[in-house]
Amino acid sequence: MAEAPIIRPATPADAAEIARLAGQLGYPCTPKQMEARLADVLATAGHRVLVAQGPDGAIVGWLHVGCLKWLEGDPRAEIGGLVVDEARRGEKIGERLVEAAIRWAEGKGYSEVRVRSNVARADAHRFYERLGFVRVKVQQVFRRSLGR
Repeated sequence: MAEAPIIRPATPADAAEIARLAGQLGYPCTPKQMEARLADVLATAGHRVLVAQGPDGAIVGWLHVGCLKWLEGDPRAEIGGLVVDEARRGEKIGERLVEAAIRWAEGKGYSEVRVRSNVARADAHRFYERLGFVRVKVQQVFRRSLGR
């Protein structure tokens, strides 16, 4: 097994590697697109992007967590995305990223962390349940394009 990566906050210089891994998650984008997205998220209060960086400097995973504020409940943290490089899965990197996100959320005073996962991602569901997450509902997601 390779040496454990360090978990640290993302920087703008990580955009290309974050984009590469986003493609493995099923959300392909260009490094330039990710540069803009990452800059926006990093400038937004209540959000944190964490990366797992190997000893060789390569980014082998990332997680985005942010605050959600809705009228129907107290503010909470939600994991918006998590991916570990296909070549490094099974090394507890995802677990370490989630643990870091939970510590961040606790430090912000949130009382819970949620994550949404596509029904087709059975392995991800088992992963989150192993980390103590509890399935609370199944829902449909609707989208309406705005013609941009």
